[in-house]
Amino acid sequence: MTGSLGQIALVVGRESVEALLVVGILNAWLGHHADPASARMGKRFLWAGIGAGLAASALLAAAMLGFASLLEGDREDLFQLVVTGLAAALILQMVTWMHRQGGHLQEELNRGAERAVSRQNWWGLLFLAAIAVAREGSETAVFLYGILASARGTSLPAGIAAAAVGLAAAGALYWLLQFGSRRFSWRVFFRVTEVLLLFLAASLVMTALDRAIGLDLAPALSPPLWDTSWLLDDMAGIGGFVSAMTGYRARPELASVLVYVLYWLVVAALLSLPKRTRAVASAP
Repeated sequence: MTGSLGQIALVVGRESVEALLVVGILNAWLGHHADPASARMGKRFLWAGIGAGLAASALLAAAMLGFASLLEGDREDLFQLVVTGLAAALILQMVTWMHRQGGHLQEELNRGAERAVSRQNWWGLLFLAAIAVAREGSETAVFLYGILASARGTSLPAGIAAAAVGLAAAGALYWLLQFGSRRFSWRVFFRVTEVLLLFLAASLVMTALDRAIGLDLAPALSPPLWDTSWLLDDMAGIGGFVSAMTGYRARPELASVLVYVLYWLVVAALLSLPKRTRAVASAP
């Protein structure tokens, strides 16, 4: 699997697991805490909310593709640069949020479900599910557009296949973590994927910088400072995969080095902020 396809599978897998976790928490609460009649009604609205969230995500994806199709030349390149940078920023924001507050996800969703059921506010439950799913789906749409924009050689069928692999992996992981919680840990899963996503965001930042330099929007500041292509070529094979997943450059200019270092300094600063101490919510 090439680097861009690995990126697609990682993003779809991680976001799908988060969406499955949200749906699982709400569904489990209805099954364990609501009376049978309320549980049946609540689940109908829960699934309607899931459908609404997926529809909102699809509309966002269609809007981005439609807008991009109206652009040509440098304007299209500029739009892709902006979306690639936005995708990197959203990944960083998502990882930071999960790192600091994800431990209260189950508690907050349970409270929302309890309020909706106690007041017979089924539309509130639908809205809660729709917002949660739409958030994950919309992030996925932006991430995937940014990835595809940064890897022009990736065909649509190959991208769909990679997304399907990520979705299948998410389902398998959710099943393992739900039914094998004594051996598999949600905390470990989220920490590992946080690291992978941080490197993916670094790759998108470097791609956005390369495109900005190519459009004369940013200076390179120097010729290549060194050349490690003899050891790991970032244009093909394993080196290309590492480059796509981490932002590695075999022949970096000064601007690339400075931006890469600055990115990781920002990451360190954000992750060192005080966080809530409870562990990541266990699967229902």
